[in-house]
Amino acid sequence: MIRAILFDLDGTLLDHRGAADRAAAAWARATAPGHPRLPEVPRLWQRLEEVHVRSWQAGECSFAEQRRRRVRDLCAELRLAAPADADASFAGYLEHYRRRWRAFPDVPEALDAFDALGGLRLGVLTNGEAAQQAAKLAAIGLAGRLDPVLTSDLLGGHYKPARDCYLHAARLLDLPPEQVLVVGDDLDADVLGPRTAGMHSVWLDRGTAPSRTPPPDAPRITLLTELPALLS
Repeated sequence: MIRAILFDLDGTLLDHRGAADRAAAAWARATAPGHPRLPEVPRLWQRLEEVHVRSWQAGECSFAEQRRRRVRDLCAELRLAAPADADASFAGYLEHYRRRWRAFPDVPEALDAFDALGGLRLGVLTNGEAAQQAAKLAAIGLAGRLDPVLTSDLLGGHYKPARDCYLHAARLLDLPPEQVLVVGDDLDADVLGPRTAGMHSVWLDRGTAPSRTPPPDAPRITLLTELPALLS
């Protein structure tokens, strides 16, 4: 019996990729108007995000430093002078990003359906930094609606898809792993990883992930509103 559902946040509840792409494009236009490679910026920024966020999660740099590295590397790629203050430069991007935070349209209806069913604890399991993820949930109207919000500081410094991340999450829920379901858009972090800890998982395929073949027995949905019927 499933007694708790842990949703991923970025790419599952919040349209992170859409917000980040639009924010990076706006930031680049303001930083280097007329640059011939402006159309490439969202793709370049995504690649740098993936590289440097992994470094932060591996303990190789601080959260602030991974942001600085992203700015410096993008400037190097575009042959722009490195900013004197990388923190201030990233803050400019961050302002664009925050203004574009939106929940996916299917999120409110899906959560309403689970509220009506009752009997399930609904939380968040995210690799993002705690303060920023809390701000995102507040911005999209989900603050207080999902509890707990589990980030690495509550999970012994572990990140998805490390097995210990899910085991810590189950302990904090005071549930055996087999009574917890993880739902998200990332095959490694939200589908395969939970299974190593004995949890159930559902892949939310929003069509934005790299082309991958999921396990043949992995449940797949394309909208969160499909989830209540799948569980029933």
